[in-house]
Amino acid sequence: MTESGSAGVRLDEPATIGRRVLRMRTELGLTQRQLAEPAYTPAYVSTLESGKVRPSEAALRHLAERLGVTPEELVTGRPARLAAELRLRLTDARRALATGTPEDAAALFRALHAEAVEHALPGEQATALLGLGDCLLESGDLDDAHACFASVERLLSDEPLPRRVPAIRGRANAHRLTGELRYACHLLETALDQLNASGLHDPDALLLLYSASIAPYMDMGAHERAAHAAELALALAPRVDDPALLAGMHRGVARTLIAQGRIAEADASLAKAQGLYQQLHIRTELAHCHWMRGYVHAQDGDLERAESELRTAHDMLTAKRAALFAEQVEVELADVLRRRGKVREAEALLRPLLTGGAQTGRPSGPKVTPAALRAGRGAVHAGAAHRLLGLIAEECGDTEAAEEHYRAALPLLERAGATGDVAGLCCLLGDLLRRTGRTEAALDAYRTGLAHRATPGTTTLGPAPTPPPM
Repeated sequence: MTESGSAGVRLDEPATIGRRVLRMRTELGLTQRQLAEPAYTPAYVSTLESGKVRPSEAALRHLAERLGVTPEELVTGRPARLAAELRLRLTDARRALATGTPEDAAALFRALHAEAVEHALPGEQATALLGLGDCLLESGDLDDAHACFASVERLLSDEPLPRRVPAIRGRANAHRLTGELRYACHLLETALDQLNASGLHDPDALLLLYSASIAPYMDMGAHERAAHAAELALALAPRVDDPALLAGMHRGVARTLIAQGRIAEADASLAKAQGLYQQLHIRTELAHCHWMRGYVHAQDGDLERAESELRTAHDMLTAKRAALFAEQVEVELADVLRRRGKVREAEALLRPLLTGGAQTGRPSGPKVTPAALRAGRGAVHAGAAHRLLGLIAEECGDTEAAEEHYRAALPLLERAGATGDVAGLCCLLGDLLRRTGRTEAALDAYRTGLAHRATPGTTTLGPAPTPPPM
């Protein structure tokens, strides 16, 4: 049990402080009189060492000076430099995640978390868990990542909301990657409303939340709300100095520009993000820029450049052993390959992602152990993989296999709330059923698709968050 000192330091109980003073005095070979004089008496030191009195701040300063330590070390048992050294090593671990593999960085963060727990440093515990959660997101261990971010929120529950925003963003990302798009939006929108309602208009926190909300909005087909979030993020950008935050904002904004058909502007926004990530040596985010630029070129019909960018992204993510992201890139690469007529290569990429089988036909480079895209892990891309396999089967005249893949994709996308993808898939399924003479079943598929298209650009979450005053 501890109490807070007047300077915000967490003080141990008097008995613990007394035993510490006794141990330090004995190790230095001092008598109680030598430690006490000239300001205090031997009797006072004896009373303190027995735990019967809590030393005043003046007494702490006197005793610490005589014992050759800081007052903080005397009342907490922690060397004054410990927290600073731990924070420095946490920065090194974050750099290891940016440039190395998530597994290696995770080992560093786990060790640093254990050290922070041992020395009762809750802020450093939270930083270590936040880094570990980001490692687990990259490697695709979404349940464990979610648990890390939730632990950070608990550790910082007494801190102002902006301190918890990175953990909220991390938890929302974990939900998005599992296919829980609506709940990801709910977490981000709730935090935005709380920040703006409480007057905590922290520009870094707001930019992080608005940028993070773009991806789940886009996956849900809520393009209008995504575009509004992008506008607010751009308005906040001049008040933010963190280059990593700005790079993430540019990457998110590019998604909304693509949806609006503003391809050149999207590519320019991605170029800005890419330049910042190159300066920061953040390899995973740099790979995401190549990934999105590949998507931009695919939307613009430049399939050769799209394939090149997607292969670059895949090679970078595979080298980083960022398993889930590498698998998602493979789905988008397979789409480009199919459109270029490389059907067998596309199929060879897709099947292992859904079965967790061998990696036949994958691009060269270090292999990623497949954990298989499925409900609860990359659900939107799992649905996209089934859709692509259905298209390939249709092109080969195998309508039975095509229908099987379309029907496998449908619940994945419906549970995720990817309404635009569901509508498009229902159209494909309806066309197939109509061509094979099952008119009533085709009508049912079309109706399902129309229901998902009934309110384009919206979510089921109610009004959008209140924007901050600019």
